[in-house]
Amino acid sequence: MKRAVSSLAAVCALGLAATACSDATGGSSAGAAPTGSVNATASLKGVHLTMWVAQNSVGEPKQAIDAFEKATGAVVSTQVIPDPYESNVPTKLASGDKPDLMFWQPTGSTLPFIQPQKNLLQLDNEDWVSKLGPTEQSLGKVDGHRYAAIVTSPASLGVYYNKAVFAKAGITKMPTSYDELLTTAATIKSKTGVAPFFEVGGDKWPLQWQVQLQMTDLPQSFWDKLNKNQAKWTDPVIVNAIKKYKTKVLDGGLAQKDYKTATFVDQGKAILDGSAAMAVNVTSLQSEIQATSSTAEMDQKLGWFPVSNSSGKALYSPDQTNGVVAFNTGDAKRQNAARQFLSFWLGKDYPAYLAANKVVSVEPSVPNPAGLPQTATAQADSLSTATGVFQVKALTAPDMHLALADMIYGKKTPQQVAQAAEDQFTQVLKARGVSGF
Repeated sequence: MKRAVSSLAAVCALGLAATACSDATGGSSAGAAPTGSVNATASLKGVHLTMWVAQNSVGEPKQAIDAFEKATGAVVSTQVIPDPYESNVPTKLASGDKPDLMFWQPTGSTLPFIQPQKNLLQLDNEDWVSKLGPTEQSLGKVDGHRYAAIVTSPASLGVYYNKAVFAKAGITKMPTSYDELLTTAATIKSKTGVAPFFEVGGDKWPLQWQVQLQMTDLPQSFWDKLNKNQAKWTDPVIVNAIKKYKTKVLDGGLAQKDYKTATFVDQGKAILDGSAAMAVNVTSLQSEIQATSSTAEMDQKLGWFPVSNSSGKALYSPDQTNGVVAFNTGDAKRQNAARQFLSFWLGKDYPAYLAANKVVSVEPSVPNPAGLPQTATAQADSLSTATGVFQVKALTAPDMHLALADMIYGKKTPQQVAQAAEDQFTQVLKARGVSGF
């Protein structure tokens, strides 16, 4: 599963060396960005690169690696870092181990945790940077410098729906606000008896998404204040969003009966077979369904629409497979080879990579591959006006889904869920030495 969450507080709580949790924003980078174009297919015989990947992303770079090895003679080995990836990577880095390349979530909340100024190569002037789309251009940066290549589009957060159930309920106009979404859900329940939403308490991480939809009207000024410790996760707007999810959706009977234990895989099956009408989730749900269904079947049965609190706009949610970072290892030959690999991946090889992985393009000049389901193209089209989830806007991302899981079992109130987010947020930023905390 791909998810835009990172369990950061747990890492600092492990008592790692200060280098793992400090901010380390001072000083110049030894991996400063060079200028000039790269010969992406120049011979690299004898060069061996290592790439760290998560358990769920081990197959993602395979096509690019195979093609690069064939074109250059280099060897690129993948090393799987056990889950939780976002916790185990910093632990491994703190021990002194470094790869040449690594998948990593390219957000302002997660990039700083691997100390890019100290550990990563700057990628400001690479030949692929100008090819990226506007949303992708905004990702992968810390303090004005680029440290991550964006190889896949960030996930879109919206609503998957079963077309037959919507037709049975007589719904022809898609909701354009969260309140309209709840009204649509109530209509589905009364007219069809089908569970309006399929919620995933068993895997926990998707529990955050209905709350996130409701947080989209928070202005940038709120996030600016939050990141300076002048606003709180316990703000009434956030607490009320959690309350509305609990009272209207879960307690209000708009979710399926087994929402406390249901899994992500169950969600994909239910939305496809029509035993649930809607699923609020990110692009990973589409990937899950694609693994066992044809494009024709998906197009026949499923639709997707964007929605946020007061508009029909999507949210975008980066995950670790969107970004690739290159490490400052001190070995110039390997560092240059890593840059060459990124140039090859996002240049000569990119159309083949997209086709092999059946994903949308991050480069406007490179068309999407043929045969994508309509849900995928709808999500890609939504990105130009999408707003970032809180993992994009906050300096660090609390694991709200874990507190929401406690809530569905009666262990936390909505207020306590918000307080848990506030406590974790403060703990991590204090450990990193961020000013104001």
